[in-house]
Amino acid sequence: MPGLAPSTRPYRCTNRLALTTAFAVLSLGASAEDLVQVYRDAQRYDAVYAGARHSAEAGRERLPQGRALILPTLNLTGSATRSRIDSESKDPAAQPSFVRNPRSLGYTLTLAQPLFRPQNWLQYRQAEFQVAQAEATFGQAGQDLIVRVAQAYFDVLAAQDTLGLVRAQKTAISEQLAQAKRNFEVGTATITDTHEAQARYDLISAQEIAAQNDLENKRRALQLVTGKEYGELKPLRADVKLAPPNPNNMETWVELAEKQSYPVQAQEAAAQVAALEARRASAGHLPTLDAVATYGQTDQTASTTSTVGADITSTTLGLQFAMPLFQGGAINSREREAAALSLKAKEDLENARRTAALTSRQTYLTVINGIAQVGALEQALVSSQSALDSNKLGYEVGVRINIDVLNAQQQLYSTQRDLALARYNTITNQLRLKAAAGSLRAEDLEEVNRALAP
Repeated sequence: MPGLAPSTRPYRCTNRLALTTAFAVLSLGASAEDLVQVYRDAQRYDAVYAGARHSAEAGRERLPQGRALILPTLNLTGSATRSRIDSESKDPAAQPSFVRNPRSLGYTLTLAQPLFRPQNWLQYRQAEFQVAQAEATFGQAGQDLIVRVAQAYFDVLAAQDTLGLVRAQKTAISEQLAQAKRNFEVGTATITDTHEAQARYDLISAQEIAAQNDLENKRRALQLVTGKEYGELKPLRADVKLAPPNPNNMETWVELAEKQSYPVQAQEAAAQVAALEARRASAGHLPTLDAVATYGQTDQTASTTSTVGADITSTTLGLQFAMPLFQGGAINSREREAAALSLKAKEDLENARRTAALTSRQTYLTVINGIAQVGALEQALVSSQSALDSNKLGYEVGVRINIDVLNAQQQLYSTQRDLALARYNTITNQLRLKAAAGSLRAEDLEEVNRALAP
């Protein structure tokens, strides 16, 4: 994925911003969790990922099931009977009457080996592609988990940053409000300055409540994925530099997505399954041939014709041939149905490739624009800090009014918030770009993890 390195772009920082950053770093105790650890927790807990894993395990069983269709089968059947025969003769001189209670006990062992069953062979080949489809679906679930964890992690960091900046802005507005009151008392400012500062203070207090609620919601969203509630998360380093995608060519990413993205792989396997199903439906017209061998023993104590029991052993070996002649048109109907579904699967594959190409293009452009936005906001942060310093100095010497300082403060904190969000979103989109190309791995998350504060 795109590399992450310390930034060399210089920009100034207020004492308050430096203190806020230092406080954020110092507040991280030994219990602070990083992105990799959170991801490992999600691997063990997330129900969506666990469901996908079980689905893959079930899909892998298609192969032995398909193989079983071309292997021999061995069956054992047994029977035990007891009956009563009461024969009353109409001519006792020729045939006396009798009562018998014959019993029979026996078993039969049957071995069958398919010799010519095209449908079974085609179904076995289908099983191979069905396993590939299950593996591709599970691979996509693994990539989705990485992206979901990163998104939830950075959402918490963004909410924390927002709350911290709101509180810092509240402190600054409080100081400005106090200064406006002092200036009004000594007659160097009007009551308007006090009212403006008070209005901003009341507004930022409401924003603080909203930011606290948003942070709590983001923590619950992360807990849904990992099953844990984290006291602290390691933040992103303030000097991190976002590198462009590697390779830095959009069409290369598009080609990778069209060839190896997991949705495309899954749909390719599905198209192969559908094509083989069409051939299997056509094979319904063909005869079948099996080799069949049976071995059985029966122990009889008597019969309807004899009072003497017998032990009977039978062995047979032969071929069993079956030829479908007329099935009411069902075979022809299934053949047409499978052919139509095969064509549908091909169109679904083409749609999957087009969607993968579109997603990779959009995500690539989002990453490039995100990196440019981060650079612009870093420069805007320098300008916003300079504007705040100038307005404070102008207010002290009387060439600026209180509302100018308040506006400059709000612009500075808004820029800080937007810069943090732009960084988080760009990093997450970098992961999405690799996911769109089917190349996102846990190692990419470790690379992002190295950009966190130690």
